[in-house]
Amino acid sequence: MRIRIYNANILTMQPGQRMFCGEVHIQDDKIVYLGTEDGAPSLQWDRQINAGGNVVMPGFKDAHTHSAMTFLRSYADDLPLQEWLYDRVFPMEDKLTEEDVYWFTILAYMEYLTSGITACFDMYQKNDAIVKASMDTGFRTVLCGSINNFVGTVEEMEQQFLKYNACDPLVSYRFGFHAEYTTSREILERMAALGQKYHAPVYTHNSETAKEVAECVERYGMTPTKFLDKLGMFEYGGGGFHCVHMTDEDLQICKDKQVWVVTNPASNLKLASGIAPIQRMKDMGIGLAIGTDGPASNNCLDMFREMFLTTALQKVVLGDASALDALDVLEMATVGGAGAMGLQDCDVLAEGRQADMIILDMTQPNMQPMNNVAKNIVYSGSKQNVKLTMIAGRIMYEDGQFFLGVSPQEVYDQARRRMERMTAE
Repeated sequence: MRIRIYNANILTMQPGQRMFCGEVHIQDDKIVYLGTEDGAPSLQWDRQINAGGNVVMPGFKDAHTHSAMTFLRSYADDLPLQEWLYDRVFPMEDKLTEEDVYWFTILAYMEYLTSGITACFDMYQKNDAIVKASMDTGFRTVLCGSINNFVGTVEEMEQQFLKYNACDPLVSYRFGFHAEYTTSREILERMAALGQKYHAPVYTHNSETAKEVAECVERYGMTPTKFLDKLGMFEYGGGGFHCVHMTDEDLQICKDKQVWVVTNPASNLKLASGIAPIQRMKDMGIGLAIGTDGPASNNCLDMFREMFLTTALQKVVLGDASALDALDVLEMATVGGAGAMGLQDCDVLAEGRQADMIILDMTQPNMQPMNNVAKNIVYSGSKQNVKLTMIAGRIMYEDGQFFLGVSPQEVYDQARRRMERMTAE
């Protein structure tokens, strides 16, 4: 499949490169030309798209989510985190079947696409169903292990690591566990050994609440970050989701061990968990990315809202309107997410990279005038501006239409019937 996108304002997100007017050529799943129209080769095309001066840029990467939790959207709201998790979420998750996870995951993919998200870092259960959803629809998924005292084993995780990293170009897998507070020391030690065996990074929920940190200090005499580091968990890097309540020592560990921090501002606000010190992390050179968290705790899979909150919360906490520039936040949502997820060929627009990109409609009133495109996207952009979402050279969403091999109504009907069954059980 050969696609030409022309008359586009191209924001490559490459360091130091300014937006320019030109065109992008896609051959199958890769970008084969990126430049001005004057220097573009003339080829036979399966489709030509006149971008009409709209912005073409890399897709956003949702660097922390639990996709299939769409079934719990607005089901367990307005509760403290521990009560929400143990009393409402876990009992309902026990009722999930493989087919449930399949359909609820596709529902999340649809929402990602409307927000210009071209890949997600999905930490959930019944991974065979998630992989099937990814392969059937064409959505790019990085699976994150989520074992704890109740679900999964280290042996199963190793098998999944080998299996899913070899099954399909759209699917990859990273080691991970749910959290320190749900996982025994024995399992954690074996997780650290597994990461060291494969020279692989390890990811987890980390320091999301003050209660979580205090209880870890009570158990082990140190914070979750320091405890996990002492176990050798981050010898080959990794990532922490949330990282709200971090000490100076915790932050230094993240920098020294190249541990990515994935912030989830909407979820942290909704669950009253707190505000992560993102500006300080950036100043220290810690790798940063943005995630929505799951649709049970957010409840919206919207990268535009996350970007705005990421910068606005730093400004209000620090009392400094200049804190965390919009361009830095846009980088977190694209390049940073790709780095955290191990998607090095999906980070920027460049020849040879994967054709994971979006077209943003700049003719909408919220994008005019175009005084500064990056700041427009972060401060005034919304889902209404997502005109097209492409993954691996395939158009998945365009002008309000989905191209997933299944109708939206079928997905909605499946979700409704399955939730009705689960609430009746």
